[in-house]
Amino acid sequence: MLSFQERLHAELREAGMRGVPEDFSVAPIHQEIPRATMAAIDAFVRVFDGVTTRPAWQAAVTASTHAIARRKRPEVCFFSAWDFHVPTDRPDHFQLIECNDNGSGLLVAALLNRIYYEMSGLGARRLLETPPPFPAFAQRVAAMVRAEAERFFGAPLPGLVLILDDAESLRTGKFRDELVLLRARCRRAGWSAELGAPDETTWDGKELLWGGERVAFVVNRSTDFFWEAESFAALRAAYADASVFIAPNPFTYATRSDKRLLELLSSPLRDAELGIAPEERAVLRVHVPETRLLRPENVEDLAREKEDLFFKPCHGFASHGVLTGDIVGRERLRRLLRKGEPYVAQRRAPKARLNVNGGVSLWTDLRVWAYRGERFLVSGRGSLRPDGVDLSSPGGWVATYAEA
Repeated sequence: MLSFQERLHAELREAGMRGVPEDFSVAPIHQEIPRATMAAIDAFVRVFDGVTTRPAWQAAVTASTHAIARRKRPEVCFFSAWDFHVPTDRPDHFQLIECNDNGSGLLVAALLNRIYYEMSGLGARRLLETPPPFPAFAQRVAAMVRAEAERFFGAPLPGLVLILDDAESLRTGKFRDELVLLRARCRRAGWSAELGAPDETTWDGKELLWGGERVAFVVNRSTDFFWEAESFAALRAAYADASVFIAPNPFTYATRSDKRLLELLSSPLRDAELGIAPEERAVLRVHVPETRLLRPENVEDLAREKEDLFFKPCHGFASHGVLTGDIVGRERLRRLLRKGEPYVAQRRAPKARLNVNGGVSLWTDLRVWAYRGERFLVSGRGSLRPDGVDLSSPGGWVATYAEA
């Protein structure tokens, strides 16, 4: 007889996640977020959204960034995700770790939450928010795409939906199955939709093209955040022409998810310039851990405090380049500065801890998905390491639910 975890894996594969569990691990547990904590996180996301969409904030944070990111754009990402640590003993003291405007795992989490909920019998307790069936969730995502397209064009989508990522990720990436699912759901909504790499696009002077077809809407999953590679030449031209909806884009990245922004969110020193109100600062003060950009003048201070800090590349993703205090010293910090690699130092924030069968413990985080300031999905990840994200078995993505 198959175990619960084996049956869970089989259901996920049947739903389209073919890489489970060999390429994509799912933890054999679930986590529940207290109702009051979830309400406070919802309020925090609304504050974050209000601050980062304010003209004063956007003007200040783009003034010294890449030129391509300085022009204000109207697109809103429909898969923005906020990562939090929610300590077990003080869930009200949750901490924002980062915001991702091209967060991976949206459809994966929706599938996992629903399938686990049905298989585990959690619904019988009637204590948790019921995750929607996957078709209903997918329809909601399609409604977001439709709404954004109509805001941007003032009309229904006039061309192809292109789900964009680098060629290697499209071939072998862990989230390739998710992109295939998204393409299928877009097609079911009645749109032409494809997966493509940046260098497969062309610009004819009037339109962005993929395979000879006009591209109207780009779901950008690339981690070349400022489109500096030559392969992005056509996308840059379409962006400058403002004729294609592209989200996320350099402007959304520079105003919402560049890790350097965490310094401004965690410190009140520029609040007047940034337009941050006292009541917003009161929320940010509690829930954004102290974060400082690595600079020549603070190397000594950061080296002294390193045991209480994580060091993250400002333009990193998927935990690449994260350094813990036990492997960092002043000389390494100076080397990072000499290489021109922007890093931030963030105060450690404790995670929740869940027990797995067999006495194994996993350290878990919380990912909250919101669109235009309103939450529509929660997910989580579990790691054997308290100071990193190791998603190998028995860790992995964790079914996550908010208390009703």
